[in-house]
Amino acid sequence: MQAATGDRLHVHGRTVGNPDQIAEIIEVRGEGGAPPYLVRYPDGREGLVFPGPDCVVETASSGE
Repeated sequence: MQAATGDRLHVHGRTVGNPDQIAEIIEVRGEGGAPPYLVRYPDGREGLVFPGPDCVVETASSGE
């Protein structure tokens, strides 16, 4: 998994009723775009994330 500052981390909900979460990547702490990532959620919370198989990086250059 590779990411850059400004990309979005999309975490898919794993159970029924557990919604997807989308967070902005504000810092990449691994080498060459690798995890872990410091992310900011829409409600302002920040956290360090080591993405699992339920995560997808959406690049900032995708125009969204």
